[in-house]
This record gives sequence, C-alpha cells and structure tokens, in this order.
Amino acid sequence: MADQTLHIAMYPWFAMGHLTSFLHISNKLAERGHRISFFSPSKVQQKLEAFNLHSHLISFIPIDVPHVDGLPPGTETTADIPFPLQSLLMTAMDLTRPAIEQALCELRPNFVFFDFTHWLPELLHQLDIGIKSVHYCTISPATVGFLISPERKLLEKSFTEADLMEPPPSFPASSIKLQTHEARALAGGTFVEYGRGVTFLERLMGSFSNCDAIAFKTCTEMEGPYCDYVETQFGKQVILAGPVVPESPTTELDEKWAKWFDGFEAKTVIYCAFGSECILNKAQFQELLLGFELTGLPFFAALKPPMGVESIEAALPEGFEERVQGRGIVHGGWVQQPLILKHPSVGCFVTHCGSGSLSEALVNECRLVLLPNAGDQIINARMMSRDFKVGVEVEKGDEDGVFTTEGVCNAVKTVMDDESEVAKEVRTNHAKWREFFSGKGLENSCLDSFEQKLHQLLQ
Repeated sequence: MADQTLHIAMYPWFAMGHLTSFLHISNKLAERGHRISFFSPSKVQQKLEAFNLHSHLISFIPIDVPHVDGLPPGTETTADIPFPLQSLLMTAMDLTRPAIEQALCELRPNFVFFDFTHWLPELLHQLDIGIKSVHYCTISPATVGFLISPERKLLEKSFTEADLMEPPPSFPASSIKLQTHEARALAGGTFVEYGRGVTFLERLMGSFSNCDAIAFKTCTEMEGPYCDYVETQFGKQVILAGPVVPESPTTELDEKWAKWFDGFEAKTVIYCAFGSECILNKAQFQELLLGFELTGLPFFAALKPPMGVESIEAALPEGFEERVQGRGIVHGGWVQQPLILKHPSVGCFVTHCGSGSLSEALVNECRLVLLPNAGDQIINARMMSRDFKVGVEVEKGDEDGVFTTEGVCNAVKTVMDDESEVAKEVRTNHAKWREFFSGKGLENSCLDSFEQKLHQLLQ
C-alpha cells in the first residue's frame, strides 16, 4: 500500500511564510513520486515557481482573490497589506469556497492540506467523495498546546492575561513562560474577528477539531511530548513530517550583496531579518539599529519600514548612515535569506523566530539572537533559548515589551564572544542540532512514517 502514489491538494493561508512552507512539504512529497495540486493566488504563482523543484508533479492552480470592500485592489497576500487589513483578506479567502469546491470535485485528490480555511473539513464531509482533510500546521505543537489547548476551555469563558501566564494544567514539563505584555497581546488577539463573523480562536479551534488529522513539521526528538499532548487534547491523530528543511537553493546570491558580504572576515557580520509581516514602531526600529551600531560589528538588516513611515531612509536615526557607512546596510526589500545565512562572513542571525527562519538557522552555523514579535514566535523563542539553549533572547520590559539599544548590543555580544560561557553553551547545542537536522537519514525516516500514516488514514 505504502508504495502507491497519493494525490494531495494544498490550500495554505495567503501569507508568504505559509505558502512557502506548504511548498517545501510539497517538494518533499513530490520527490517521492506523489502528485500535488497547489492552490495559490494568481500573481504569487510566479514567485513560488522558483521554489518548485518538481514541476512535472507539482501543478499550481491559480485562485482569483475575490474583491472585498476595504481591501486595496490587487491584494493577494498579507505582504500586500498592513496587519489591520488581514481580516479582510481572510474574508476574501473564505469567499473562494465555491471555486475550491468545484476544483476539488474535478481533481478528486486523496487529501487536502489546509490551515486557516476552517470550513474545508465540513466541505469535504458534504462532498462525500472520500477526500480527507489534514490540518498542516505551520506553528509548533508547543505553541498550539500552550495557547489554545482545549483544557483551557477558551470558548466557554472569557479569560485574561493572567490565565495565559502559566501553561495549561497537564502541559508537558517545560521552561516556557510568558511575560505580562505577551500574555496581554495574545489574550486580546485571540478574540478579534478574523474573516467575517468568526474570531481567530474559533477559526483555529474549528481547523483542529474538525480535520481528519493534524500534521506538524517537527520530529519526536525535538517536540515529542508537545505532540503527544496536542494529540490527547484534540483527540486527533498527529502525524509528523519531520523538520522539512528546505533544499539548498540552486541559485547564487545577488552579485551586489555577495560582493558586500565578501568584504568582511569570516563569522563577523550580523544578519537581521524579521520576515514579511513584522513591522516595528519607529522607536523600536531605531533602538534595534543603534544596538547593531553599538556592537562595532558589520551588519545587514532586512527590515520593513516602521509603522507610519514611508521609507527606510526616513526612519533611520539622525547621523546613522554617515556613522555606519561601509559596515552597515538597512534594506527594505526581499532578500535571499538561505543564501545569506550560508555566507562565510555571517556570524550572527537576529531573528523574529518565525518557524521557517528557525529551521533555516538551525542548519547553518550563525549564532542566534532571538527577538520575537508576536504569536507563535514568542513560544518558539522560549523553546530555543530555554529548552534547547541554542540562542540568546533580547531582554524586553515585562509590562511594556520594549527592548533597548543596550539590550540588543548585549545579546549580540554575548553570543559572539567566544570566551563567554553562554556562547560556548549555545554553540555546542546549536552544533548538536545542526548535525542532527543535516543527516539525510532523519528526513527519510520521518517522511517514511508520514507517508505510511497518510496511507493508513485512507483505509
């Protein structure tokens, strides 16, 4: 049975981190001969094609994003809009239901992998043509278990930041704890409308509770107890795809950036990137850059302009450009992150702790400085800094969540100082995980098990 090929449809949330994450698992499955039908917004297809390593098996199916009042014309992903408009994009995605239904009736795949379209399991039950739904979750099992475990009874009672400060009663032993400002933001964000007439929490709970199985991109060695906890709590089979580390890019780093990085000694450059959605306020944006300046090290920061500021240049601290000329770059556009992380001169990666960035970081040698911004990034940062001890988190104020120039500088200097005990510990632990993730044997055994469990779901 396990040698029979599967046909899997993919329908991820219209955010680049989700689309690329679903494409990575598509590549791994296509490598094993399985057929993939990948639903994606029409214009994004061009960006994704570059990462499609098996175009004979992975077909993109363009989806027209319906117009919703308030969404700028041409909006297709979260990268096109400020954060407050995401709910409208979710509404647009929900309106694709008839188009998805028609396509699935024609394609008749074995599975649909989805994340935020909580109506998909119900749709498949109504169609009754044997298609199974798999909630392919791009956030970690630890995050799911800590924040929205059914034993918290979130849908039955109003809960406060104090409720979120501690883990749920039967959560696995762990050093994950939240600060006051984090618990407050997470408690508030859970009940906001996300799409028309449905809260973020209802959407997530529906996706977990109604699917046929939950899949995570992790392995038992890393998050086994959290996976078991989620399986018990939601009463759904949890299947693990392994770390799903993207293949090494076949392209070269853009010449202008390659030339700039080549100008510095090995392992001396700080690289900082916060993904396509994280936007700092101007004050924190400046503290971050001044922190890099204070280290005295060369740095390359790929950041979005801060809130309410049109361009990177307009947001820079006074006199900053002159002072860091030749050793510091702040770039507002897209960059080839996997290639930058591989560059010999990069010694430190300051990351927002998105799951994609962390999996790219763990297979490279750069030292990790963790600066989470929202949601699952916070739990990821605690796991990396406290459970696995592979990086150092930048200190923030407990109440206000503010970090300082000195805090940024100290975290970078701590991991970059070869003599400090903390640096030795994170370097040793990082090396251990890098070796573990880089072994081809791990990926193959995880994917063997993943395939086998998918086949079992069809029986």
